[in-house]
Parts: sequence; structure tokens; C-alpha cells
Amino acid sequence: MLLHRYCPRFLEMSYERERLIAELAVQRATILTKRVFHEKVKGEVAKDDKSPVTKGDFGAQALIIQSLVKNFPEDQIVAEEESSSLRQDESLTVEIWELVKNIELEDQPSDQLLGGPLPSQEAMLDIIDQGKSLGGPRGRHWALDPIDGTKGFLRGGQYAVCLALIEDGEVKVGAIGCPNLPVDDLASLTADIGVQQTGAGQGVLISAVKGFGATTRPLSNAGLSPGKPIAMRLVTDISQGIFCEGVEAGHSNQGDNAAVAERLGITSPSIRLDSQAKYCSIARGAGDIYLRLPVGKDYEEKIWDHAAGDLIVQEAGGQVTDIYGKPLDFTIGRTLASNKGVVAASKPIHDQVIAAVQAVLKL
Repeated sequence: MLLHRYCPRFLEMSYERERLIAELAVQRATILTKRVFHEKVKGEVAKDDKSPVTKGDFGAQALIIQSLVKNFPEDQIVAEEESSSLRQDESLTVEIWELVKNIELEDQPSDQLLGGPLPSQEAMLDIIDQGKSLGGPRGRHWALDPIDGTKGFLRGGQYAVCLALIEDGEVKVGAIGCPNLPVDDLASLTADIGVQQTGAGQGVLISAVKGFGATTRPLSNAGLSPGKPIAMRLVTDISQGIFCEGVEAGHSNQGDNAAVAERLGITSPSIRLDSQAKYCSIARGAGDIYLRLPVGKDYEEKIWDHAAGDLIVQEAGGQVTDIYGKPLDFTIGRTLASNKGVVAASKPIHDQVIAAVQAVLKL
């Protein structure tokens, strides 16, 4: 644990308190999700969009929102989940309640910063529902995805716990817990990275503050582990770039992605992994390019799926835009309604990638 991070003078620096709380809250929620995975029954239900939701989603959201409400009671929260399905399933609510009330960091100063146990199941449900803010261009909004990449979580692959502070439409702080990424920043991304990655020596917490760079540290049960700065890899020959994309064909047009890679001269197979672990992978030099190309004219990306990763990549020396080269616009509300798709790459090659994307999509 870095004791100086609890020094009041240190916390007065720009957004350092927000970063500290975000890191600790994401780490504590990540511990819960790992416990849920190792249970035999994960308590899966179905949302209206048919994607799976687990005890991990609800429990992680409750823990993180509790931490935000304690430390920043005036801030708004834009979160993915809400408790209506839980209120109709008492047994599942009880299971989640047992998980939430028993999650504590071994480091007491850290745990105390995040708030004590919630007093009741009803309080837990009410906390989950404090994530209904509509976002917008003014004020402070925390964008939260308690488990980004739920299908990756269920298959034992890549998923992430993601939290970002957006102030007046600009992302200021981002924290992402990736329990199944290797601790080694430069470990090669292999074809099986999307499945069966739950062994020992895994798990990183990556964060960034606007203008202050990005940091990685191993996940821990006892406060924050020592961190170190990260930077994107310097790519001199784009044909040697490492290409990342989503596992699910419904999230990104994989055919167009392949055509873009071919146009750039990239012959190695793309690396497919779920969640904002893709942003984290390219930010720390394990990959170079992340594409999420539109799969439908009317689809709008959700801000909680991109805010933290956007900032982390930028602070690591990268650039993130939509397919038209426009920065992602977090001022509109809960979605990126003015953007289409996502293109993330290091700054020296970003224009080349955008040109290839636009040629393939005939923009």
C-alpha cells in the first residue's frame, strides 16, 4: 500500500481524491466479481436486451455507488443496471446482499474510505438505483459499468469493472479493473486471451487522470499495490501492428475490421477479447489498434462502455475518435449519440487507421 496516497495534501492535487476513491472502489468491486465467478451458480437472469446479468453486476454496482455516494454525495451517477428484476426475485436479492455485506478490503484505511456495510437489503437496492442519471453537458457524472463484457465474464475470459468521472462533458478520471489480464504489461496477446484466463498471476487495475498520465498496478485484496506509468507502443511499421476487436460479432462489424486490417497490410490474426480490456491492452503496449465499427445505423454506444478507456488510451499517448475522426462526445447523455463507431490507436498511426476505415466503409 502507498501510505502517502492517504495524505490530505496529496489528495488536494487535481482529481487525486477522485482517482483514489475510483481505484479503491473498482478494486473492491472486482474482488466481488471474482468470488461470484468461482461459485458454481452465478445467479444469471436476463435483461430486456437478452444479455446476461449476474450477481456480479448488481453487487459490483452496489459497492461502487455506495463509495461514490459516501465521498461525493453531490455527484450524479450514470450506471448500466437498475434493480427492478431483483425486486421481483427475493432469493437472488438475498444472495447478492450476502456477497455485498461480506466484501471488505484487508487494508482498513482503504475500506473505511469506501463506507461501511449497507444497513439492509432495501438500502442495497436503493443504492443500485442511484445510477439513473441522464448525464449531460454540465456537472459531474460518474459513468459506471459494473461488469463490462458479461459474456466474457461468464466464459472465464476478459471482462472489466469500469468507472469514469465526466465533468462538464470531459472525462477527468478513469479506472478499470481487468481481473483476467496478465500483470505483465507486455505479455503477448494470444488467440486464447478471450477464454480460460482465471489462473494465478492475473489481474490489473489501470487508471488515469486528465493531464497526469495513465498508471497500472496489480490487483490486490489489501489496499493499492505500487503502480507504474504506462505508454502505448511506438509502431514504426503499421503492418506489424497488433489488432484488437470484440469477441461478439453483434458489437463490431468483424468483416469490415478484417478489411481494414488487410488495407493496412496487417496479416496477423486479430485478437478478440471482451470489454474495455481492449483499451487497456493497447494503452499498455500489448496491442496497437482497437476498432469497434458500426453494426447498425441506429445503434448508439453507451458512455459507460467507453469513457474510462478513452481517457486511459489518451493519457498513454493514444488517440480515440469515431470513424469520422471526431472525438467521442460525452455531453449528450447516456449514449454517444453524435458518434459512430470507435477507432483507437497511437497518435502517429491514427490518421492511417482512420483513412483505411473510411475507405473500407466508403464514407
